[in-house]
This record gives sequence, structure tokens and C-alpha cells, in this order.
Amino acid sequence: MSLCRLVVTCPDRVGIVARVSSFIAEQGGSITEANQHSDLETGRFFMRYEVETRNMTADSDAFRQAFARIAEEFDMQWQWRDGEQRRRRLMIMVSRESHCLVDLLYRWTAGELDCDIAGVISNHDDMRSVVEWHGIEYHHIPVSADDKAPAFSAMERVIEDSQADTIVLARYMQIIPPSLCERYSGQIINIHHSFLPSFAGARPYHQAHTRGVKLIGATCHYVTQELDAGPIIEQDIQRVTHCHTTGDLVRLGRDIEKSVLARGVRWHLQDRVLIDGNKTVVFS
Repeated sequence: MSLCRLVVTCPDRVGIVARVSSFIAEQGGSITEANQHSDLETGRFFMRYEVETRNMTADSDAFRQAFARIAEEFDMQWQWRDGEQRRRRLMIMVSRESHCLVDLLYRWTAGELDCDIAGVISNHDDMRSVVEWHGIEYHHIPVSADDKAPAFSAMERVIEDSQADTIVLARYMQIIPPSLCERYSGQIINIHHSFLPSFAGARPYHQAHTRGVKLIGATCHYVTQELDAGPIIEQDIQRVTHCHTTGDLVRLGRDIEKSVLARGVRWHLQDRVLIDGNKTVVFS
């Protein structure tokens, strides 16, 4: 079975679903999964279809050319991702915390993440052995506190040369420069060890412990030029009490972080996350 994905965002109006569904049927396609959402406040419509294309009369190029007329009529932002296009290339970035990286590598080897891992970038050399054991190229690029620009320029070259289209910050503890945020807008995924927007920035578990919170959490979000303020993809929480130390919060938080990041990355790879301003529509 050959599955393709059609993802659409446009102003909401009567007839979108009927027109798109009829068009796919006319081409010989069969919709195997359909997700739709109308935002009544903004008047925006969101759609994600998985289409079985074995009996389609047109190839992907012909489909795109024909569908473009419908897209223009409905003022659509859209994407038709076929089997050859669908497999993305990830560049993972990490510092010294290994739990999110190791979890992603395990899920990748287990076939849970439909992607190629183009490499791993780190400002430390600690993770080299585990990454190279998986047969993945490791790029150690130290970041000087006095001048970070050369390191980030080197990172941009590595990412560009690897042809990576998605960057995953698996506890990479450096602020991404604006140029990289702009170039890969909607393609940089971060895990923040806090239930944002609470406790943004550094040492959130210490902030949470000082505040005496009863819930801690983690947030997977897209990276923007504003620190820890990009569109949120996924979140989860863990109940804690006054008996838990800061170390306990860090320990419990690691489990939340890796599961939340894995879900966010998987949904991104499956084109289930549609960005709407500073929010997301997630067809999980």
C-alpha cells in the first residue's frame, strides 16, 4: 500500500471537505484517515488526509498540478507528501544530559520514528560513543562563552551539508541564534523541562521546588526567536508533594521529558502538527 498525506490550512468556508474528498476519489485515491478542525474564533480550517494511492490515475506531480487549482480557489496553504518525500532527515542536538537522546535513538532503531538521523551535534564530547555505536555521525562543536558565533556558524554548515530538514534539541543547553530560528522556522523542536509558560529559562525544577508546586511537567515546542515561547506541540505532568526534593523533581522530570519529546517528534514526522500563529493544531 502506498500512502500519501495531504495537509491543508485555509480560511473556513462551506464545501472544502466535499471538494477535496471528491477530487481524491476522482483521481482513484482512497482516504484511509481523515482529520479536520474548524477554529470558530479565527475562522481557519485545518485538514490532514492519509490517502492510499495504489489505484490513482495520476502520479504525484500530476496530482499537485491538478490540486493547485482547488488550492487557489480556497486560498489554501497545502502540502502533498508522497512516499519518496515523506522520510525526513533529523539532526539531533544535545549537551550532557543523555536521557532524551538515548530514548530517541532507541525509538529510531525500533522503527517508531519514520526518519533518517543525519547526525548528532553536541557542544560536549560525552555522547560520542553511544551515538557512533548506532552508526550515526557525531559532530563535537564546542561553544565558547566569549564568542558563540563561530560555533553556530559551524553548526549551520553541518546541518546544511547533511541536508537535514528537522532539528531536534534533545536537552541542548544553548540558545539557538535568530538566524537559525528563522531559516528553520517550524522545523526546530525543543524539549523544555517545565510545564510552559511557567518557569521558563534555566533551572526550572529548582524554581518549581522553591515555589512549592504540586505539579511538574515538560513541554515540547517549536523554537522561535523568543526564548521558550514557540508554538506548543505536546505537554505532560507529574504530581509531586512537599516530600520531594529538587533531585526528586529532576529524576521524575526526566521520564516526562523523554516521552513528551518522542511524541512531539513522531507527530511532526507524521505531519500531524499544523502551526497556527503561535498555537498548533495537533491531529494526534
